[in-house]
Amino acid sequence: MKKLQLLTICAAFALTASEAAGGDAAAGEARYAETCINCHGKAGKGMASFPSIIGRDADYIAGRLMQYRAREMVGPNSAIMMSWAEKLSDEEIANLADYISTTFQ
Repeated sequence: MKKLQLLTICAAFALTASEAAGGDAAAGEARYAETCINCHGKAGKGMASFPSIIGRDADYIAGRLMQYRAREMVGPNSAIMMSWAEKLSDEEIANLADYISTTFQ
C-alpha cells in the first residue's frame, strides 16, 4: 500500500512539473463549471462540508486530483472526490489545476 502511495505521489509530481504549469485555464474553467462548482462554489470558498480551494497552487490541486483518481483516502470527502477524479484525464487535471490556482487566490 505504501509503495502505491509513493508511486502516486511521484506520478503527481511528474504531472505537475510537466503539465500543470501549461494547463489551459479556459478549458479548466469549463470543466470546473460542469462539476466542481457544485461543491466548491463559484468563488472556490467551499460549501457545507466541502473545503475552500482558495490559495491552493497548481501543484497541490494536481497532486490531490491524482491521489483521488488513484483512489487514495486523503480526507473525509475522499469517496466523493474519487468518483469525480476517476473521470479526469491528465490534461483535464492540468487544466483544472491551472484554472483554480490562477482564479482563486
